Amino acid sequence: MLAPLFSRTWHVMQSLSNDPFELDAMIALRRDLHAHPELGFEEVRTSGLVAQWLSEAGIEIHRGLGKTGVVGTLRVGDGTRSIGLRADMDALAMPELAERPYKSQASNTMHACGHDGHTVMLLAAARHLARTRDFSGTVHFIFQPAEEGRGGAKAMVDDGLFTLFPMDAVYGLHNMPGLAPDEMAVVAGPQLASSDSWEVIFRGVGTHGAKPHLGRDAVTAAGHFLAAIHTIVARRVDPLQPAVVSACALSAGDFNALNVIPDEVRIGGTARAYTPAVRDQLEDEIGVVARGIAATFGIEADYRFKRRIPPVVNDVTATQAALSAAQAVTGRPVVVDFPPSTAGDDFAFFGAEAAGAYVWLGNGPAVDGALHHNSRYDFNDEAIITGARFWTALVEQELR
Repeated sequence: MLAPLFSRTWHVMQSLSNDPFELDAMIALRRDLHAHPELGFEEVRTSGLVAQWLSEAGIEIHRGLGKTGVVGTLRVGDGTRSIGLRADMDALAMPELAERPYKSQASNTMHACGHDGHTVMLLAAARHLARTRDFSGTVHFIFQPAEEGRGGAKAMVDDGLFTLFPMDAVYGLHNMPGLAPDEMAVVAGPQLASSDSWEVIFRGVGTHGAKPHLGRDAVTAAGHFLAAIHTIVARRVDPLQPAVVSACALSAGDFNALNVIPDEVRIGGTARAYTPAVRDQLEDEIGVVARGIAATFGIEADYRFKRRIPPVVNDVTATQAALSAAQAVTGRPVVVDFPPSTAGDDFAFFGAEAAGAYVWLGNGPAVDGALHHNSRYDFNDEAIITGARFWTALVEQELR
């Protein structure tokens, strides 16, 4: 049973008010979603609300792509061009520590990246476009599950997203702390890095901590490896090519047995790049270092590199379209020299299927926990109107 924080009667009255984007209702809905966050592929309540709000506006809905994904389709006139607009819906597996009236009611789950706001902005635009119908062509409103590392975009693509809903271009929007809520950044080229995982298991010969010469020390080998992997970016990758290699997890031994040198040490981390060539190089170089260190210490190294998300690289033509729409609605200069981020986003899988552009919308000052993935983060409701206007302007501009 869906349980919004407001009555359907009030909602209908609000939709007929002078506010073309139903802003009060959208803020209430955003806070309702914030209070009821759901992890990737578990967005049952969220996707149900999305489908309900789309359906009420007369928008055709398709559910089940990527398990909990929703696509709303609106066709107007006889235009042959089709575009897609994407919003992510999932939350993160982390606790919300800030006290607010709409604080997360789900244990160890919170909207710490603003996907609740992304969902509402696209809904507001979709409903407005369904009323005004001031375009000619087809727009697909893509509500994607599982952006936070669980593979929702790829799942939707694998389920036939671009076969069922052909698109000439596809657009994504993400909030950005540090920019004002009426400010946008639109840049061609690389926006987000590839996001891949790697794991190394050093297999030695365990022995008494007092007699290291009788074994093969995987712990000391791991220590040398941790220092050596930072030479990959510093000394192997072209200095003009951004890259990141970070070790993020380490497992070995037992603090209840501090006189035992363990047989194995397990290390895992992430690798980031903006080009396929550097991505390939990072995969190769981590393995070279791991096997070289292992040989030095007379042990074995098992190495695995898992490719997760390609880089997000904005298409020039689609970016120009997004820039024009942003300039039309922000009332201030659009940032066109915003630096790329080493974070990742699986919007990259959409951009591989159609000309794609991924843009930034301000979330206000990056202070007091207002950073992505912070336990005190909250989406800035002042950005809803800018985001809804941007989506609307983009559709009306691209589907004339």
